[in-house]
Amino acid sequence: MNTLYHYALSPFCRKVRLSLAEKKIEVGLVEVRYWEQDPDFLRRNPAGKVPVLKIDGMMMSESAAICEYLEEAYPTPALLPRDPKARAEARRLVGWFDDKFHHEVTVKLTGERVNRKVMGLGYPDSTRVKEGARAIKYHLDYMTYLLEDRRWLAGNDMTLADFAAAAQLSCLDYTSDVDWNRSEAVKDWYAKIKSRPAFRSVLADEVPGFTPAAHYADLDF
Repeated sequence: MNTLYHYALSPFCRKVRLSLAEKKIEVGLVEVRYWEQDPDFLRRNPAGKVPVLKIDGMMMSESAAICEYLEEAYPTPALLPRDPKARAEARRLVGWFDDKFHHEVTVKLTGERVNRKVMGLGYPDSTRVKEGARAIKYHLDYMTYLLEDRRWLAGNDMTLADFAAAAQLSCLDYTSDVDWNRSEAVKDWYAKIKSRPAFRSVLADEVPGFTPAAHYADLDF
C-alpha cells in the first residue's frame, strides 16, 4: 500500500496530497511529528522532513522530487504542460510558492501562529507575524496580475503551480490569514481549485488545539 508520512499544515505535504488525489493514486496517510526527530522516521528520511512517500517499492522525500516522479510515472492527468516554455513557467511558479511565498508568508503566519505552539516553541513572534501579514498582500497582488490574462496561474490549464499555491494558501486560510476581499480574481481562482475532488481530504484536516476558520471548508465562501 502507498503511504504518505505527512503533517496536516505542511504546504509541501498538501501539494503532494493534491497531486496524488488528482491522479487518483490511493495512499494511506500517517501523521508525523517530524520535529521530534523520531529514529523510525529518520530511517525513512535522514533529513527529518516531511513529506515522505512510500510508493512503487521506494521511499521518496522532497516534495519537488516526489511531484516530478508522479508526473513521469503517472502522466495522466498531466499536471505539467507538454510545451517546454509552458512547462518552464509552471515550474517557475512552483518554485515561487515553495520558496519565496513560503518563507515570506507561510513561515511567518502559520509557522508563528500554529506551528510554534504545536512544536512547543513558545509564543508567536509578533514582528514576524506583522511581516507575513504585509508580505501576503504583495503575493496576492502578484497572483492577481497573473490571472489577468490566464485562466490558471501558469496558463489556461491547471498545473502543479496551482496546487503549490493552493497548498500554501489553504494552510493560511485555516487560521483566516488570507484577505479574500483583496482580489476577486484570486478568490474566484481559489474557489475553483478548492471545489475539486482532490481537495476534499485536505479540507477535512484539523490540528489539535486549533479550530479551523468557520469558512475553511466552505466551497461557497
